[in-house]
Amino acid sequence: MRPTAPRALAAASPALDLSVGIVVCIPSFRRPQHLRLTLESLVAQRTDRRFAVVIVENDAAGCGSVPVAAEFLRADRFPGLCVIEPRQGNCHAINAAFETAMATFPAARHFLMIDDDEIASPDWLELMVRSAEASGADLVGGPVQPNFDDHSKRGLRRHPAFRPAYDRSGAVPIIYGCGNCLITRAVFERLGDPAFDVRFNFLGGGDTDYFVRCRQAGMKFHWAAEALITETVPQSRTRPSWLALRGLRIGAINYHIEVKAARTPWARARLLAKMLLMLPLSLFRAGRLAVTEQKILIALHPMTVAAGSVLAAIGIEPHQYKASKIAS
Repeated sequence: MRPTAPRALAAASPALDLSVGIVVCIPSFRRPQHLRLTLESLVAQRTDRRFAVVIVENDAAGCGSVPVAAEFLRADRFPGLCVIEPRQGNCHAINAAFETAMATFPAARHFLMIDDDEIASPDWLELMVRSAEASGADLVGGPVQPNFDDHSKRGLRRHPAFRPAYDRSGAVPIIYGCGNCLITRAVFERLGDPAFDVRFNFLGGGDTDYFVRCRQAGMKFHWAAEALITETVPQSRTRPSWLALRGLRIGAINYHIEVKAARTPWARARLLAKMLLMLPLSLFRAGRLAVTEQKILIALHPMTVAAGSVLAAIGIEPHQYKASKIAS
């Protein structure tokens, strides 16, 4: 990966050890208080492995995360740097993090990512890297467990928006989110630039699209169930309206990922037919979830996902990620 845009260096540790083999990447946008907790969790990692941290500020106008990043870096609590990505968007920020990490630390082979509203468990980094080494996997994923601001919403832990993709460690066909992942340098070198498709900047799903392309390229995935990260979930993200929009957005993401592979008019017609078929099937799935989960918000999820795919096929889709960024 090569840097594709000028990025200002906002802060750096007194000395950078360019020989480190592990880099933790953190895209950040208007959550300085949460970023502090994220960085504290990295300081508290129980490992003898040397690692660096790359923080990307994606709010070039406000730069609210820079003072927090600078405080940790200049105090040399860990080696690393903070850069400003002038182009707003989730995929722009993630690409900036990985590109900066690879260019700054040429000896690094393992690149991890954690979001700025997440907290790593003390053994997270050690378990992720150990899993990659032991399995020989190209990519490793781990669980992100929700920590609800509103404790009365704990029943939503089993909602697909918050539930981890897998329960046990081992080889898996694919991982879906980059909020807790490890990607080897060989993956970036093989897939080329840009890593995350910026067409998913505000819809979301750039990570799922990337992992689908990795699977198509024959790369190996592994799940590290013990490498736990917790995510702070504000009350606004447990409202029925937000969960409905989340389902619509997932459906739109699924459609856009599949339409990229449908390169002929006939293939796209079949895809549209598949999306339409998902509507009645989603009613059956919703009914089954209503019985097993006994929560209407969980039961409605398959229906909103199916509807989101159909709406995306006719050009209607939510940009929920962009809206939440502006409101945060």
